[in-house]
Amino acid sequence: MAGTVIPFPDRGAGPGRLDPSALEAKLGALLGARTASAFEKSFGIVTAGDLLAHYPRRYARRGELTAIAQLPIDENVTIVAEVRDVKERSMRARRGSILEVSISDGQGIITLTFFNQPWRSKELRPGVRGIFAGKVSNYRGALQLAHPHYELFDEFGAGPIGLSGEGAALDDAEARRWAEMPIPIYPASSALQSWQIAASVGVVLDGMAGAIPDPLPVPAREERGLLPLARAYELVHRPQRDSDHFKARDTLRFHEAFVLQSALVSQRSAAHAVRTEPRVPKPGGYLERFDAALPFELTADQRVVGGEIARDLAGESAMMRLLQGEVGSGKTLVAVRAMLAVADSGGQSALLAPTEVLAAQHLRSIVKVLGPDLAAELMPTLHTGQLSTAERKRALLRMVSGQAKLVVGTHALLSDAVQFYDLGLVVVDEQHRFGVEQRDTLRQKGATPPHVLVMTATPIPRTVAMTVFGDLDVSTITELPAGRQGIESFAVPLAEKPAWGPRIWQRVAEELEKGRQAFVVCPAIDPADPGGSDGLDEQSPEATDAQPGAAARANVVDTLAQLRALPVLEGRRIEPLHGRLSADEKDAVMRAFQAREIDVLVATTVIEVGVDVPNASTMVVLDADRFGVSQLHQLRGRVGRGGVPGLCLLVSTAEPDSTARRRVDAVASTLDGFELAEIDLELRREGDVLGSVQSGGRSSLRLLRVVKDADLIQDARGLATEIVEADPRLDEHPALLDALERRLRESERSFLAKT
Repeated sequence: MAGTVIPFPDRGAGPGRLDPSALEAKLGALLGARTASAFEKSFGIVTAGDLLAHYPRRYARRGELTAIAQLPIDENVTIVAEVRDVKERSMRARRGSILEVSISDGQGIITLTFFNQPWRSKELRPGVRGIFAGKVSNYRGALQLAHPHYELFDEFGAGPIGLSGEGAALDDAEARRWAEMPIPIYPASSALQSWQIAASVGVVLDGMAGAIPDPLPVPAREERGLLPLARAYELVHRPQRDSDHFKARDTLRFHEAFVLQSALVSQRSAAHAVRTEPRVPKPGGYLERFDAALPFELTADQRVVGGEIARDLAGESAMMRLLQGEVGSGKTLVAVRAMLAVADSGGQSALLAPTEVLAAQHLRSIVKVLGPDLAAELMPTLHTGQLSTAERKRALLRMVSGQAKLVVGTHALLSDAVQFYDLGLVVVDEQHRFGVEQRDTLRQKGATPPHVLVMTATPIPRTVAMTVFGDLDVSTITELPAGRQGIESFAVPLAEKPAWGPRIWQRVAEELEKGRQAFVVCPAIDPADPGGSDGLDEQSPEATDAQPGAAARANVVDTLAQLRALPVLEGRRIEPLHGRLSADEKDAVMRAFQAREIDVLVATTVIEVGVDVPNASTMVVLDADRFGVSQLHQLRGRVGRGGVPGLCLLVSTAEPDSTARRRVDAVASTLDGFELAEIDLELRREGDVLGSVQSGGRSSLRLLRVVKDADLIQDARGLATEIVEADPRLDEHPALLDALERRLRESERSFLAKT
């Protein structure tokens, strides 16, 4: 072994045998301070349990080489290869020599370069195989690893440790076994190479000697044919054959799902145990008057979900409910009815919206649907960061005095200055725009724990709902209100059909001739906005896979100028809307658009959610491949909301077989948000699906995959529910309680501790 940065841990550095609770033992006591520091800096690993959960990313064999042609440039890699050629030459510019070692997979070649280290030629001899680690670079058209770290495989005659003892010769069977034994390849860093990580894991495993508490009850483990946890850790890190690490991963994957679901079920149980004030509508009160004045019938889904929420509000346990529904399915009306039930009991409700445009839109919609009499009595109040000093003081006074029974706002509602007289209900709109910390900050403004309703128009697949929102009860609205004319969606593939470009604007002009209006959506504000940053608006994280060297994003400034210059749109009123405008400017533009004083609105995703303009029939999304599936579905939902049919043109220059193009084609193919959610889940990276912002820190899945492990997650959920319902304090399951404490430390513990 050569090129070591951090020394192997000293087997005598630890305290010897670890007690059964030693998964929380600090690595410094086990491996030495220097090695422990490297683990913490490289991976955030600080305990024995953290290290054992740092699983190999793949397994290699001594007789198996790595495909060199597929190595990514400028990335750190760990490869298995064979030395082919060794050359030493003098440096031209200064004294010393360069040792160049060519290694190969049998087809491609990569060069190892060492400066002033000629002695390495004694161990790096042609025909020797080993593991090599370093950063791949391209030097004069050839692949290179400069000063790599490496570990060479023992020759058969040396007898690898653990088989025949040092120095013993191997027979044919042992030699074959040695050559085929899986070698764990770990996620590594410049300070810690894969084989150093393996050695450290070995020290921890030897110290524990199998004494690892197993949170999974023995009957449940045996019923599923799983390994004891200690054995699973042993076999995932030190397998003798492939079947070992396959079996170990099956066990560890279920453990991960089980502990996570136990945490969520426990949190849900704890939330339901929190006592709060029941909120029951009064006969002849606000809700009854509101329902009597409604000019239309509620949909069946709205009635069912409304009943679920009413039962929650009438109980003494704080409601924690997720309401998901298709774009335009009437979720806001359901939320307003819940707010009126709270107002009947003298309480206040706060609706948290992600943008000022949406907050102002919500306020106007609520005032309109309430009618003048109820609005005057309930005094709906807006609170955002862009209010004038006088407006802010007036809003704060209405909230703290209890005059404002309905409050709508942005992040400004979370400030310390905001106080409520009797906060009974928190409604979070478009929950994926907020972290759980923000939701709970608002919750804690209630004298008694308020009920919570979080809403999303982004349909959530069942497994994601269980994994990310498993602490919430879930209600779903799929039915659209009567009278909707539907939306036609088309992908406009300019990469193959560039001549279609002018037809886009001709089609918009045809809609305008009918007295309708149009949205044109761009991913950026101006040419200097390459990242598509819009202040209040964020691009979907899965939509960042544009090809290097791709054309600049379509932007509001250039598109506005282009459309105003088009003869086909001559005389049309075309205006911009984006996050850099002030709150007053954005509000004025939206009011003008709703009043039909603007024909075409060129906007960013600031109009993605909640904007309701029934006369808007057409949406053109430029560079649609720059957006995610759920974002495109949300944007499309801004048209076709009135009595006229909607038209959505998804314009893309992405190549036909690219992931970005598949997103666009998927959205164009169906209006079913739940079907799109499943497609989205298949196309997106797992970490994006379970991002930390929306999941409150529960995104650190290691082996579990919500797409392919749906049945396993369901099974784990059922087992966790059974155990927690029978033993809420987990008095009979101390190992599970210990596992939860480990799982929920730091950000996750702080989230789940809030009730």
